[in-house]
Amino acid sequence: MEQQRIKIGSHMIGEGEPVYIVAEMSANHLQDYDRAEAIIRAAKEAGADAVKLQTYTADTITMDCDNEYFQITQGTIWDGTTFYKLYQEAFTPWEWQPKLMKLANDLGMDCFSSPFDFTAVDFMEEMKMPAYKIASFEIRDIPLIRKIARLGKPVIMATGIAYLEDIERAVRVCREEGNEQIILLKCTSTYPSPYEDMNVKVIPHMAEVFDCMTGLSDHSMGSAVAVASVALGARMVEKHFTLSRADGGPDAAFSMEPAEFKRMVEEIRIVEKALGRVTYRLTEKQERSREEGRSLFVTQDMKAGEVFTSDNLRSIRPAFGMAPMYYEEALGKKARCDISRGTPMEWKFVE
Repeated sequence: MEQQRIKIGSHMIGEGEPVYIVAEMSANHLQDYDRAEAIIRAAKEAGADAVKLQTYTADTITMDCDNEYFQITQGTIWDGTTFYKLYQEAFTPWEWQPKLMKLANDLGMDCFSSPFDFTAVDFMEEMKMPAYKIASFEIRDIPLIRKIARLGKPVIMATGIAYLEDIERAVRVCREEGNEQIILLKCTSTYPSPYEDMNVKVIPHMAEVFDCMTGLSDHSMGSAVAVASVALGARMVEKHFTLSRADGGPDAAFSMEPAEFKRMVEEIRIVEKALGRVTYRLTEKQERSREEGRSLFVTQDMKAGEVFTSDNLRSIRPAFGMAPMYYEEALGKKARCDISRGTPMEWKFVE
């Protein structure tokens, strides 16, 4: 895969760049605009690079119908209600979104959204949002993906309900429209996601198979999976964000609180530093540490002509003498001169 870099808003994403960390607001505003602003401010304080919204209404994403097909019965935390009622509670009012985007930008964060129909895409274009996120459940909506790809902006696609052929189709459509700015996010569409279902090894595999950037959209609890994904090559990490899970709401159960998010960001930044690059060169400090290793020392006073034996020549710390690899070669040879106990061994002492 060629080293690719993608620009979203004020941030560059890719090899050699910091992992792009996104706070997903989703429904955690609880239909309170002031709370939505507070979430964005808290996300900035916690170290997020971007905040993500969702752009739909109950009527643009589903229909108001109570028959069996529209009852939520998939074994989720939302079972017992209808799709329409859930989305009425969860949607982010469209009139808020330009103001929320401006706030995020003023704080130095990017702001983008997930559109769920053509009207949402048009609305986001009016706002000049810098990127589009295809939600897991929309990855099979090829007309929507094609419309978005044609805009020439980064397309971030979650793969939570996708088979391999679904991902292939979505990526192909983007490329047919001349859009190579693709980021695929490994996602597990259960809420919260069990750790054993996360399969983050898919992240480097997707990068290889689809020759594009990859990341993680994480619905598991805690930060362990997100941090691990960075070690596997994730260039973007997205987590749901709320002020407090105790406040409730459709997404609260699997959302991170500010202190948790901040700790995750700190751990990701540590992992980034630790990953470094492939090198066998030693730092100046490591070179100094080599002095603490083993080497050959004369461990008894010796007279000229005396033979080196296992009693008077040993491999010990520190490392100021000859390398231990020469031990057997030196044994049995004679000392050229008198040598004091504790002298680092050198070839010049050998006849």
